Amino acid sequence: MNGAQDMGGLHGFGPVEPEQNEPVFHADWEKRAFALTLAMGTPGGWNIDMSRFVRENRPPAEYLSMSYYQIWFAGLEALLKERALVTDDEIVVGHALHPPKPVERILSPGDVAQVLYRGGPTERETNTKARFKAGDTVRAKNINPLTHTRLPRYVRGHLGQIERVIGCHVFPDSDATGAGENPQWLYTVRFDGRELWGEGADPSVTVSVDAWEPYLEPL
Repeated sequence: MNGAQDMGGLHGFGPVEPEQNEPVFHADWEKRAFALTLAMGTPGGWNIDMSRFVRENRPPAEYLSMSYYQIWFAGLEALLKERALVTDDEIVVGHALHPPKPVERILSPGDVAQVLYRGGPTERETNTKARFKAGDTVRAKNINPLTHTRLPRYVRGHLGQIERVIGCHVFPDSDATGAGENPQWLYTVRFDGRELWGEGADPSVTVSVDAWEPYLEPL
């Protein structure tokens, strides 16, 4: 979706100022928000793309006023409420007030290390042939979906060159809506800075974006 999370290439937000020696977490509650979001995916039944979408679909003013893990925690609340795993009154008081909803699976403490080690591989086997090859010139489609997408706004409608064929991977636009994995070929596409931002852009700048095949069209 076109939201406040997709601000790449936009003016008016100031320079990116990395924090020197920035810790992974700035406070203990951030660790808990991260851990709970991952752990609750097991009983909640959501996937990574659903989790991303529920964080990015917040009103822009709200999104821009929150820190990174505040957004994560707000997204977790929304996912839990969508699946009736918590209620509004329980969120207010911070503990259970009603009998727990039965769930099919839980993530037990003994399984955490194995689950984290395994991760969530997204590459899938396919009988289809990749439409593009390294060196091909393509155009990123000018799409404006209302749901989750991984195609940044600033490359839409612009020409780029295929750098690499990565493989066939879960298609996030489909996965985020619960419509299935719908694996699609994934490519690294390189865009020239001047193609994206005009003649005033630094001529040495290029941007590489990983883009699924449905995002691209041939010339």
